[in-house]
Amino acid sequence: MPRETEVTEGGTAKADARLLRHAAELERFSRRNFLIGAGTAGLLAADMLFTRRVQAERRVNKILTVPDDVAERYYPRASWILFPGFKTSWEEAQWILNSLRGAMNKRGQLAAVGYSNVGLEIDKIVIAVIEHVRAHKLETLYFYGHSFGGMVAVQVAARLLELHGVKVAFILLDSSPATRSDVLDQSWFEGVVFLYESGVRFPTVLRGGYELGERVLNKHERTWGQIVDQTLEQLSPIAPSSVLIQSESAYIYHFDPGRYVGKLGDARMAFIGNPADRTVSYETARDSWMLRFAGNMVSDSLQTDGARPAHASPQWNPGIYKQLVEQLQDQILPLPAGGGRKVAF
Repeated sequence: MPRETEVTEGGTAKADARLLRHAAELERFSRRNFLIGAGTAGLLAADMLFTRRVQAERRVNKILTVPDDVAERYYPRASWILFPGFKTSWEEAQWILNSLRGAMNKRGQLAAVGYSNVGLEIDKIVIAVIEHVRAHKLETLYFYGHSFGGMVAVQVAARLLELHGVKVAFILLDSSPATRSDVLDQSWFEGVVFLYESGVRFPTVLRGGYELGERVLNKHERTWGQIVDQTLEQLSPIAPSSVLIQSESAYIYHFDPGRYVGKLGDARMAFIGNPADRTVSYETARDSWMLRFAGNMVSDSLQTDGARPAHASPQWNPGIYKQLVEQLQDQILPLPAGGGRKVAF
């Protein structure tokens, strides 16, 4: 009997030791999982909060400014306003302005239109622009139309003159299509526009696959780094909404430049682009703008040779674009005698 008791007690002791060891391991495991889970939940909550804040802020059109001491000091009443291209985020619009700042700040301050994620509405963009003009007492406006933003710039310029008597001095069209016929890939029109006008909205996850596929197919226009950067940007919380992108597509599809012929006053216009452009036909777009706005167009021969991507890419090729912007300003907007320290135009 004593031996059996000893064995029993010994087995019990070992079992208790194993139980305590498992409990200690479980405690460590639970604590680690809890910390990981809590950290993950915190990150997700922060991401959701950031996303919600971004989405709420971008339900309206906003004029985005890039501060520049030189422009603000010497040109307090003049400003460039950038109209971003297809699928361009607010952040990328400001990136474009920063890329061209060394050239643009020689004639005016820098601003861009941040399109509302609710959808593209020209009337609301006109309101945002005129409020900015009045708030800053601007007297001279220069518009930069980035890709399809050239269409928007032309229409907004016409509406400003018609509704508010505000003239735009200069409109620069950067690889801007004049009509949907100038867009080389027509396949998305029939699908995207039809579905949008039928009330169908694309979920972001499907957009991500399309964005990546589109850029890989056009690999000759981009480096792999640009493909990754542009695709990830379209999947981030700061990216334009699917609704905005679909409304931009519909806008391009229905845009008729003939409606604005003779409605820009004495605004001067210039077209720049790249014959290697695989997004918009350089030749047909250039000719379309020149033929329709012959009375306003003063330059259509400058090319962004060597730029990659070839289509509307000042943010990726600032050296090429800044040189052209400076050349156009010196030709079309010459500074008054005395080095340009005056602000009268």
